[in-house]
Amino acid sequence: MTFAVDAAVAGAFRREYGQLVGGLVGLTGDRGLAEDCVQDAFAIALRRWRDEGVPRRPGAWLTTVARNRAVDRLRHENMAAARLREAAATLPAYDETPPVPPVIRDVQLRLIFTCCHPTLSLPSQVALTLRTVLGLGPAEIARVLLVAPGTLAQRLVRARRGVRDAGLCGELPPAGELPRRATAVRAVLYLLFTEGYAATAGGDLLRCGLCAEAVRLGRLLARLLPDDPETLGLLALMLLHDARRDARTDARGGLVPLERQDRRRWDQGRIAEGVGLLDRALRQGRPGPYQVQAAIAACHATAPDAARTDWPQIAGLYAELAQLTPSPVVRLNRAVAVGMADGPQRGLALLEQVERSGELAGHHLVPAVRGDLLRRLDRPADAAGAYRRAVELAGNDVERRYLRDRLAEVTGGLPDQEG
Repeated sequence: MTFAVDAAVAGAFRREYGQLVGGLVGLTGDRGLAEDCVQDAFAIALRRWRDEGVPRRPGAWLTTVARNRAVDRLRHENMAAARLREAAATLPAYDETPPVPPVIRDVQLRLIFTCCHPTLSLPSQVALTLRTVLGLGPAEIARVLLVAPGTLAQRLVRARRGVRDAGLCGELPPAGELPRRATAVRAVLYLLFTEGYAATAGGDLLRCGLCAEAVRLGRLLARLLPDDPETLGLLALMLLHDARRDARTDARGGLVPLERQDRRRWDQGRIAEGVGLLDRALRQGRPGPYQVQAAIAACHATAPDAARTDWPQIAGLYAELAQLTPSPVVRLNRAVAVGMADGPQRGLALLEQVERSGELAGHHLVPAVRGDLLRRLDRPADAAGAYRRAVELAGNDVERRYLRDRLAEVTGGLPDQEG
C-alpha cells in the first residue's frame, strides 16, 4: 500500500506539478510562494493518502490543498508583518548560529532517496527508482541499463521484496547518511537525463521533460550536498550537455551531429554555469567519474569550433574515466576519441576490443562507430555494411534516419526515406 501511494503521488507530481505552480502563481503573483505551497501539498498527500486512500481526482485534491495553503500563508504573513517590523530593530547585527541543514521538501527527491535504500543492491536501487518513482517502462529501463528484459524483471521482483521485507515506508536518510545514499541517486538522475537527451525508442530524439526534471532534481541534490564534488560534477555534466539541446536537431527533427551543430544556438549561460560548477568540484581535489565526464563535455562546449576541439585532451580524459569506470560504453566512447586524436585505425583497434567483449552486443552504437571509423579510413563498402547493421539495431526513428543518411553518403545513393 505504501509504495502504491508513493507511486500515485509521484505520478501526480509528474502530471500536475507545472500546472499547479502556474495556477498558483496566477493567483498570488509570487512564484516562490507558489512552489512552496505546491510542494507542501504533495508532502501532505504523501501522509494523508496512506490513511484515506488516493482521491478520485488527485489533481483537484492537490489544487485545493495548495490554494488553501497559500491563503493561510498570505494571511499569516500579513498578520506577522507588523510584528516583524517591530522585532527588526532588536535583531543582532550578526548571527553566529550554524546554518540549519537543508530539508528534503521535494516529494520526488524524497521518493528517490527512499528507493535508493542501502538494504538493496545498487542495480536494484536504480531499477526500482526508475520504475516506481520516475515512471520509465520496463523496456526503457532494460535499454538504459544495458540488461536483458528478463534480468530486469527479476531485479525488480527482488527489489520490491527487499522493500517489503525491510519495511521501508518513505523515511528520509539522516543527514550523515546523505553522501553515501547519494551515489545511487546520482546514478538515477543521470540515467533519467540520458534517456531524455537521447531517447532509446520512439519518434523523437529528445524528451525534454525528462532532461528538465533531471536538472531540477540535480539542483536540489546540489543544495543538499553543496560540498560534494561528484554531485557538483553531475549537475555540471547535465548542464553542459543540456546547453547544446536546441542545436541537436534540425527544423524537421533530424539529428545534427556535434561537429555540424550551429554553436550560436548553444546556451552560453548554461555552459558558463556548468564550467563554474566543474571548477568548484575540481578545486576539492577528489576527482570522480561525473567530474571527468563534465570535463569532457566542457572541452566540447568551450571549443571555438569543431575543428579546434582538443581531441588529445578528450582522449586522455576518457583514459582516466576508463580507469574509474571501466564500462563498455566508456570504452566505446574512448575508441571514438582516440580515433579523432590519433587516427581512425587506432580507434578501430580499441573498438574491436569492445566488440570482442560482447558486452554491447546488439547495441546500435557499436556498428555505428565502426561505420564512421571505416568511412574515415576510406573503406566505403565496409562502412556501408556497418551502417546497415546499425540501422537494423537502432530503436529511435531519428537515429535510424541519421544512419540511413550516413549509409547513403558512403554508397553514393539517396537517403532512405523510411522511418
